[in-house]
Amino acid sequence: MIQLNEFALLSLLQLANSALPVGAYSYSEGLETLVATGTIDSRQSLQRWLAHGLRYGAIRLEAAVMVRGLRAAGTGNLPDLAYWNAWATATRETEELRQQSWQMGSALGRLLVALEPQLQVPVSACGSPCNFSLAFGIAAAHWQIDEFAAVLGYLHSWASNLISAGVKLIPLGQTAGQQLLLNLHPTLINTARDIVSLEDDDLCGTYWGLSLASMNHETLYTRLFRS
Repeated sequence: MIQLNEFALLSLLQLANSALPVGAYSYSEGLETLVATGTIDSRQSLQRWLAHGLRYGAIRLEAAVMVRGLRAAGTGNLPDLAYWNAWATATRETEELRQQSWQMGSALGRLLVALEPQLQVPVSACGSPCNFSLAFGIAAAHWQIDEFAAVLGYLHSWASNLISAGVKLIPLGQTAGQQLLLNLHPTLINTARDIVSLEDDDLCGTYWGLSLASMNHETLYTRLFRS
């Protein structure tokens, strides 16, 4: 069961909000390629792609690394922060995905400095550049957000952003997008439960489809998104 006080809940809502100025809206994580090739062309196919990503893909690893960042920041374990930041960078298979994580992590780091000048563990403790998952974990630790709640917020933010991209690209109606997000709730919950119990040796994923879509994004005739 999630244990959140009012301040932690509001902090999580702010951290996971699509209005957070970290630039997430400018990325489609390969979705633009998949829509262009016809691989994704409906609410149903987008839902299958996102559900597969949650169960087996890169976002599962990102969220697991975020948890490790939260734990390391909570105990002041700076070597662990640096280790997992380097690990996160090494798992990004394309330049665009790596740059996305670094850019969003840098933006969140600057925001945290502005919002919380007395931040006990600065984002710079990860090393430079800092991945978004580690910056998110540092923020969650600072605001004493429950691990499971932080994972849910991280996954929900990811899904919301890609659904928003899908609404524009496929295109879908706003109601269809919200129905898709609602349909994903059981998968989000089950994935979050799995992630918080993962051991380090269990961190693995199957996301070659994402990597191929990301690599082919730069060859599209027109692009709305940066990845």
